[in-house]
Amino acid sequence: MVQKYRFYGIIIPMNMQDNSAQTIEQLNGQLLLQNDKILILEQQNAELNARVKWYEEQYRLGRQKQFGTSSEKTSPEQINLFNEAEDIADPETKEPDIETITYKRKKKQPGQRADKLKDLPVEVIEYRLEEHEQVCPCCQGTLHEMSTQIRQEIKVIPAQVKVVQHVQYIYACRQCEKENITTPIIKAQMPEPILPGSLASPSIVAYIMDQKYTNSMPLYRQEQQLSRLGIELSRQTMANWVLNVADPWLKIIYDRLHEELLDRDILHADETTLQVLKEPGRSAETKSYMWLYRTGRDGPPIVLYEYQTTRASKHPDRFLSGFKGYLQTDGYSAYGKLTGITLVGCWAHARRKFTEALKALPAAQKDKPVAASVGLEYCNRLFAIERQLKDVSDKERYDKRLEKSKPLLDEFYIWLKKQKQQTLPKSTFGQAITYCLNQWDCLNSFLLDGRLEIDNNRAERSIKPFVIGRKNWLFTNTPRGARGSAIIYSVIETAKENNLKPYNYMFYLFEQLPNVDTGDQAAIDRLLPWSDTLPEECGMPQENITSSSS
Repeated sequence: MVQKYRFYGIIIPMNMQDNSAQTIEQLNGQLLLQNDKILILEQQNAELNARVKWYEEQYRLGRQKQFGTSSEKTSPEQINLFNEAEDIADPETKEPDIETITYKRKKKQPGQRADKLKDLPVEVIEYRLEEHEQVCPCCQGTLHEMSTQIRQEIKVIPAQVKVVQHVQYIYACRQCEKENITTPIIKAQMPEPILPGSLASPSIVAYIMDQKYTNSMPLYRQEQQLSRLGIELSRQTMANWVLNVADPWLKIIYDRLHEELLDRDILHADETTLQVLKEPGRSAETKSYMWLYRTGRDGPPIVLYEYQTTRASKHPDRFLSGFKGYLQTDGYSAYGKLTGITLVGCWAHARRKFTEALKALPAAQKDKPVAASVGLEYCNRLFAIERQLKDVSDKERYDKRLEKSKPLLDEFYIWLKKQKQQTLPKSTFGQAITYCLNQWDCLNSFLLDGRLEIDNNRAERSIKPFVIGRKNWLFTNTPRGARGSAIIYSVIETAKENNLKPYNYMFYLFEQLPNVDTGDQAAIDRLLPWSDTLPEECGMPQENITSSSS
């Protein structure tokens, strides 16, 4: 029987002790093999731990997005639409004071209420004593009007529907009827209709579009609303009116705005998904896209939407053909394939990445100093500089950025490179680092021109109305409907950006476009949202412009 003993877990026969060199060599070989297996297991364990950590981060991030509060500011109107009155009502809130009496006693500072009401038409209802009642109860003398006391209220007149008959008188010459073979027929001048042979008027088409694309009210709800007003108008009819007016009439304005857009040298771009049910050759579940292009802070604002079936780079390349300048985006790779364009990155997206990294941390680590909070702090310092430069000239903004932002960016870059070496790339924090490094040249481009912005929030704000509307109507039936929606949204959002009332502006367009020479660019330019020839009723009150921009 051969005796054996153990050496570090390896069983060695006793007779092998005589050949020590051979034994040592074998032991070393087996030890190396064991070490290799241990290293492989440790590596696999590390990978599994990293994967588990990533899944935990994604779970926490998903829970936060679903149930937590957003770090972005949320409009209070959208907190709870059902219980809106109960949620935002405050019995302690006092109405602003205004004192109005007939002997013209004026307050030194006009009240807030007066400012709100000054642009509204006034209906006066007077309450007087009858002549036989104007008797003093003490001495039976005659009363005289000493003063008045005024109570002001806001009166709302709901939408009304009526039929307008356009009666065109036709004239003929009685003398010619008697003496000549032919008789001249003269018609009184009558404006051309928006849709010949249709009941559609400029007002109702503008109303339907305003309700759907400004107030996000689907056509089926408008159908119900109009029915309550006494008119049975199917959603199919309304849809036909919308599409047949969008193209050709609004497309004339859209195409002219497109030409103006390409003449600018600073643009913003973004895109979002859209479901089109009846796209030829594609299933109903296939994603389509609504692209957005808009101007920067220079010149009258222009906002244009374009429907496309894919998210390929060929679409912005074709739409922006002829454009040379700066294009600010969120870092989507399709824009990087465009030529003759300087891309400008979005620091809001970079900051959001670090915010998500913090949200993905376990609860026990969220209040502790971590690397992700350092990255977020760098971003916040950049935005703090921009807030300081909000109201300065473009030249001063350019100089101050080089003085303050450039050194901070250099420091941030060194920090990012260091963190990359010691951070798992697939972790949420690692993804934030990778995004910044991959986009670094674009993220630094805002230093090139004082007119450029640090983020692409301007485009994100402009695409939000479409996103909100999409939540109400969910999908578009046909490509034609999607293209029509793009045109209408473009005109409405550009009107809003130029401080116009969408309904009033479209009403005016639908009255004018059928009656102007659409081949005359000067005539079309007089209809653009920034034209100084637009009627006064198309514009927003000045105080509303100030409050909305602040």
